[in-house]
Amino acid sequence: MGSRGLTIEPQVQFVQTPYFQHLIERSLTYLKAGVPVHLQGPSGTGKTTCALHLAQMLARPVVLIYGNDQFSPADLVGRHFGLRRKVLIDQYIHSVERREEEIDSDWVDGRLLAACKEGYIVVYDEFSRSRPEANNALLSVLEERVLELPATHRGDKYIRVHPEFRAIFTSNPDEYAGVHGRPDALMDRLISIDLGAMDEASELAITIAKTGIGAADAATVVDTVRRYRRQFPTRLGHSVRASLLIAAVLHAAGRTAEPGDPFFEQLCADVLGAGHAHRNAEGAGEVARSAGIRRDPAKDLSRPTDREPARTPEKEPARAAAAEVARQAGVETARPAHPEFARGAERQTSRD
Repeated sequence: MGSRGLTIEPQVQFVQTPYFQHLIERSLTYLKAGVPVHLQGPSGTGKTTCALHLAQMLARPVVLIYGNDQFSPADLVGRHFGLRRKVLIDQYIHSVERREEEIDSDWVDGRLLAACKEGYIVVYDEFSRSRPEANNALLSVLEERVLELPATHRGDKYIRVHPEFRAIFTSNPDEYAGVHGRPDALMDRLISIDLGAMDEASELAITIAKTGIGAADAATVVDTVRRYRRQFPTRLGHSVRASLLIAAVLHAAGRTAEPGDPFFEQLCADVLGAGHAHRNAEGAGEVARSAGIRRDPAKDLSRPTDREPARTPEKEPARAAAAEVARQAGVETARPAHPEFARGAERQTSRD
């Protein structure tokens, strides 16, 4: 990537609920003081979105680093790449051949080194997926504001970190698969902020902003997902992505969130059962019942079975409350569905 950082564009649909406003204000205060911030929490709680929003608010170029198990210190700091062979043959005297050979390589700055030189903001996403030894170079950067360069680097063996350099880290809990333990020495240099289960108003505002679904349908989707979480808690919890998936499919297909609608109920069962419950008959039955579908536990989720009588809740209070939440968060309450799906919905309506 050379020495140039990315420019993060403003996130028009970043929701401004009190929950996120308080989180962003705290984080900005720490970052402006030169202290690195670490956003930690389960998947789907908004860590990366908040990190990029913070970087955009600081109005500096950004270097993105995504943690992975194959990372080494050289990926952060830099290394020599390629080989150049230069051969000089001197035959000034015809009977005598003088030959000189030179082999060289090019040094390429790593992303951390580039950020330290230029004063960029590092967003290190899921840093705990990298092995602890790969992140050792960060210790002196965050404490002494010095980056040590490898012995193979020609010239200076360390550089002073630019005064505008800032770092934002994100990570999942240690019990997630593929996550390494977070070194105490590194964690001692960060301010960690927990992002747990967000409040209902924030989840509702995000669902409307990200998918364009109507306020009343968003309220039904979010309420269904949150009731499922309470009824069937899991070790790692459930993220806002369940609401986003359900709402996105409904909006694209031109459908509504009606508990008595087989399409909506099956969609909830498919999304909420993914990853753990659908792999056994008992779990499949629980997922189906939580979405308002009665199923034979011995049957597969994909097979149609008898359903409970359709329920038609009074939606006007939910519509008004959802619209007010969206208005306060500064997001649109609905956007048009995809034209192809919209035409399909019109054809279905005409047949009915």
